[in-house]
Amino acid sequence: MLNEAELAAVATYLDGAGVAVAGPLRATQIPGGRSNLTYRLEDGRSRWVLRMPPKVGRMPSAHDVAREFRVVSAIEGHGVPVAPPVALCEDESVLGAPFAVAGFVDGSSVQTREQLAQLDDATLDALIEALVATLATLHRLHHVGVGLARVGRADGYAARQLRRWRGQWELVGPERWCALARNCFELLEARAPRQVHAGIVHGDYRLDNTLVDLSGKPEVLAVVDWELSTIGDPVADVAMMCAYRYPAIDLVVGAPRAWTSDRLPDVDALATSYEAAGGVPLIDWEFHLALANLKIAVAAAGIDYRWRAGAASGPGYDTAMQAVEPFLERAAAVAAHIR
Repeated sequence: MLNEAELAAVATYLDGAGVAVAGPLRATQIPGGRSNLTYRLEDGRSRWVLRMPPKVGRMPSAHDVAREFRVVSAIEGHGVPVAPPVALCEDESVLGAPFAVAGFVDGSSVQTREQLAQLDDATLDALIEALVATLATLHRLHHVGVGLARVGRADGYAARQLRRWRGQWELVGPERWCALARNCFELLEARAPRQVHAGIVHGDYRLDNTLVDLSGKPEVLAVVDWELSTIGDPVADVAMMCAYRYPAIDLVVGAPRAWTSDRLPDVDALATSYEAAGGVPLIDWEFHLALANLKIAVAAAGIDYRWRAGAASGPGYDTAMQAVEPFLERAAAVAAHIR
């Protein structure tokens, strides 16, 4: 939790950035994140959200709030709903880590199985339709046209992802699963496809990472958690969304998640809905689905690594390691069917 001195430093920084703060800031940590820390800030008149990486146990490229801020700033107003960007601080002397502040979006977050149970089937179907349509809209944006040409290379996405995630595995991967992970990486490296499409990739897209309005016809009010966003192959985004449907993800968050419920469409149905909503053709689907499962295995190992380093605590941190092997095995099984 942010202490009084840290909150005063944030208020001073916001004031210097032209953001009026009416009084002393209060902070409430928003649970659920496994990479960056998220806080709701209030001054008695306005509300914001602050995101920052943990101060210890960081994984390379996994906590990039500056990238998140720049991507959101570029796509705001282009048809993809986001929390309005407010300020970015890359001076780590202020809080001990960089941080970004966004406007508070007053929407619902459907994360748990209990929250999902409150939705009838018609509402749930409409919500998933809106979720998938929003991702298709993101992928139709031209990254150069919105000023994101320098965020990442448009080509070679699969090879870059394999290098990055293999490097992260080498930092945090448990020895007992290294042979299985190495086999997965080598298989995918040998079958990395030629990239056909390029666009903005969220990198962590699923129901949990949206704020929605459920008062009438379901609507996505904001897509959040853009820290893994880049320019790459949009098919990978769809694959990641689908890979999160695997129930082993519940071990990472410590509770049954809405997104793993069997009330939701399965992987094939989600992929079909995405293409019907105007998304890119899902070329090299098996490769991207295998890679998505492999990335989740590495991320789960990283969560356990931070927990063991004393950088994080709470539900799921002590069980995340149990998800590593299932996702590695799922990645290997899908990779075996790559044509």
